[in-house]
Amino acid sequence: MVYEQLREDILSWEGITTTVVVIVFIVMILNSGCIGSESKTIKVSGAYALYPMMTVWAEEYQKLRPDVKIEVSGGGAGKGMADALAGLVNIGMVSRDIYPEEIDKGAFHVSVAKDAVVVTINSGNPVLDELMVRGVTRDEFVKIFITGEIKTWGELAGKPEITDEIKVYTRADACGAAKTWAEYLGNYTQEDLTRGADAGIMYDPDLAEAVKNDKYAIGYNNVNFGYDVKTEKPVEGIRVVPIDLNENGKIDENENFYNTRGEILKAIGDNIYPSPPARDLHLVTKDNFKGETKEFVRWILTDGQKYVPDNGYIQLPPEKIKAGLDVLESGERD
Repeated sequence: MVYEQLREDILSWEGITTTVVVIVFIVMILNSGCIGSESKTIKVSGAYALYPMMTVWAEEYQKLRPDVKIEVSGGGAGKGMADALAGLVNIGMVSRDIYPEEIDKGAFHVSVAKDAVVVTINSGNPVLDELMVRGVTRDEFVKIFITGEIKTWGELAGKPEITDEIKVYTRADACGAAKTWAEYLGNYTQEDLTRGADAGIMYDPDLAEAVKNDKYAIGYNNVNFGYDVKTEKPVEGIRVVPIDLNENGKIDENENFYNTRGEILKAIGDNIYPSPPARDLHLVTKDNFKGETKEFVRWILTDGQKYVPDNGYIQLPPEKIKAGLDVLESGERD
């Protein structure tokens, strides 16, 4: 309506031609930034695994570039991918491998950090002490999350007198955490986890909260939702379950790295914690990162990497960072 009034005002000028009106009108619109000017707002959505790190990157980058606004939201890896391919956001955060069919649709990605999925239980679990000493094997996790063969906490801990049933919680939204955990258990999918679950919970923080509120619950979370950022210890009300990697019925010294976030991050970085459930984290867009978004992603892969260790993530090897920068500059999908 503003432009309509301006057009009428211009036309009312004596002696002015229609051609001049058109030229003046176009110049006014271009100067207003409505056509041909690049937006300084970068929209990001997707995986909760990357959400805490992305908020830090956004804050630090905006300090350097106060003219740029970065809006970050969660929603899960599936939403991040869908939003990016639909052009609803500039960047999608994805915490799983990029599917070939997504690449066929134009998905363009770079890897920016690494983290892991961990198994979480309530700190009031009736066999907590036993599990911290003996750990849980991958086969036992399969019998809990997939086949349902292990039904009680006493059965898992070798204490048949304890008959409390295991309450299995999983993610209800399409997410990298579920896919990664299912892959660790074997040739399984998120749907396999869902079939054996007592409850499906939307979103990473809500799953952690559900486990925190149920004494008999077991679930899985991205590592940064299992540990407190300030204290580095497990989140109050939650404990992270040790994996008995060599399956000898006890947590050996080299397997005992779950007491603090720093310990488990070192184990992930040293490749002691298995991969999966450790995995790379990606940023994705449609076709290629462009303009201000490309500058932001380049900064993440360079100066922004210094914020990774202090925020509960693992830096990627230098060769993988270089490969990401090469892909970013070439515009050729990996």
